[in-house]
Amino acid sequence: MTGNIHSIETFGTVDGPGIRYVVFTQGCLLCCQFCHNADTWEIGTGKKMEVSEIIDDLKSYLPFIEASGGGITVSGGEPLLQIPFLIELFKECKKLGIHTTIDSSGGCYSTNAHFQEQLQELIEYTDLVLLDLKHINRKKHIKLTGMPNDHILEFARFLSARGVPVWVRHVLVPGVTDELEDLTMLGEFIGSLKNVAKVEVLPYHKLGVYKWEALGLDYPLKDVEPPGEQQAEFALQLLTAQDALI
Repeated sequence: MTGNIHSIETFGTVDGPGIRYVVFTQGCLLCCQFCHNADTWEIGTGKKMEVSEIIDDLKSYLPFIEASGGGITVSGGEPLLQIPFLIELFKECKKLGIHTTIDSSGGCYSTNAHFQEQLQELIEYTDLVLLDLKHINRKKHIKLTGMPNDHILEFARFLSARGVPVWVRHVLVPGVTDELEDLTMLGEFIGSLKNVAKVEVLPYHKLGVYKWEALGLDYPLKDVEPPGEQQAEFALQLLTAQDALI
């Protein structure tokens, strides 16, 4: 079983608990204006890697991963575009007792029977989902990502109904995702879920601008400055106001 892989980070510390072996998959349906991995958008490209190849490499880092309470995180791009690959990868990880995490926006979630069947199998081998909720407002979500958010919110409800532990992540972009009404509504939505173990506010940054320029793309948020620490803390208070964390 092979996957289309963009890159691998062997000592990740921000994509789940402990030290993580982070696999960045290639391909994504969203085109987020603040994306710092725009080079992962194109579907069907990237390096072809076998599950066994990744597992063999991961094993060399197991002492560090296990000592830190870490594991493997599959990010992107959008990992759920390659569910069969994820299933086989996570099956092998579970044989080694490795904690498994998916970092997903839910952008390709579908109620299609075939997709649902594959997803149901995948979550049997998934310990944690880092769920990136970009915006609660449908129209603003379309402007920000190029897609509506109906199916993404449905994905969140799917995970909640099945008790899959989730860390909700929200990128705070001044003037774009930080409106009081929007944060309050998003907090209410998060509070309605029964599986949220943590909420993270990720302050917007400009570290990916050079990638947009290298790809010949016009960066739409070039005039936006990162939020301050107080702004991020206030946003976190709004997003966790319902106090429904597990």
